[in-house]
Amino acid sequence: MKKNLVQLDRVLAGIVLALSFFGVLMVYDSSVAIAIRDFGNQYYYMREQLKWLGVGLVAMTIFARIDYHVWRAMALPAVLGVMVLLLAVFIPGFGIRALGAHRWLNFGFFVLQPGELAKFVLIVYLAAWLGRKEKDQLGAFLLLTGSIFGLVILEPDLGTGVVIVGTACIMYYLCGAPGKHFALLVPVIITGIVILAFASPYRLRRLTTFADPNSDPLGASYQIRQVLLSFGSGGLTGVGIGKSRQKYEYLPEANTDSIFAIIGEETGFVGTTLVIAAFSVFVWRAFLIASRAPDTFGMLLSSGVASWVGIQSILNIGAMTSVVPLTGIPLPFISYGGSSLVVLFAASGMVLNISRQRKP
Repeated sequence: MKKNLVQLDRVLAGIVLALSFFGVLMVYDSSVAIAIRDFGNQYYYMREQLKWLGVGLVAMTIFARIDYHVWRAMALPAVLGVMVLLLAVFIPGFGIRALGAHRWLNFGFFVLQPGELAKFVLIVYLAAWLGRKEKDQLGAFLLLTGSIFGLVILEPDLGTGVVIVGTACIMYYLCGAPGKHFALLVPVIITGIVILAFASPYRLRRLTTFADPNSDPLGASYQIRQVLLSFGSGGLTGVGIGKSRQKYEYLPEANTDSIFAIIGEETGFVGTTLVIAAFSVFVWRAFLIASRAPDTFGMLLSSGVASWVGIQSILNIGAMTSVVPLTGIPLPFISYGGSSLVVLFAASGMVLNISRQRKP
């Protein structure tokens, strides 16, 4: 294997670094007001993001150097471990409850969001298992994916659940599953998501807001109206970096879920187009690496990471542009958040390792 090693994919590595350092700039820019309000330090969120960026760079370097085949043996204990972590968010004193959700674990010196780790771990497990091409995998696939999805929904976090299910289904398709399975899967998944949306009052409000953004301008519709005001203010080239008005506590979640709106306001159509192009290049390169992978395991791993980043980017940007209902998920590599950033860097490092072992 060693003699077949080639140089890692510099384009993918460059896109990851460019998006992440741009993210640090935008996290600082979008969080100045709330950082001063909550911590008396305008650099607080930028400092934290830089810290996790450093951890992420170390993780990406390590994963890029470790032969990706090592993770096959760790897939089962990893997926069992992440299910335990998803349950642990409900343990008083260990799990953190915020904004009505149980999505975080307090380890003292850092806070972990198991839902972010679940995306990566499920990709590794499915790549190891689906690559064996066993007969009648549909039932087991539904059970495993449904279990992870169910635990995430309990937090509750429908946006992360949709990313997990979408990524898993693409991987299942790429492993060569029969077309009739998807004839069954698609309506079941769509029906399930619709039922979950209507079963929860706050999700139902998001749906009604999506259908009519003017229905409750000071309540459920407030965030999307502020988002659209941000884009409208940005125009073609934006108002300029650092000159956003919406970041002064007009736009909710400005440094996390809504950061793309701040990008739109400050850099305009040109800036947002470049960001979308960068995500498109990431997905293209990851799928290209998958097509050149030396085995099915590597192909599924790289395809899974490409699908994950692609789906999550589409959902976040789609929600910000009112193409899909608000989902409450971060923009990969850019939004503030340590768990998301470090896990994405680790996954990117694994894809980079696959790129070094392409077919001769």
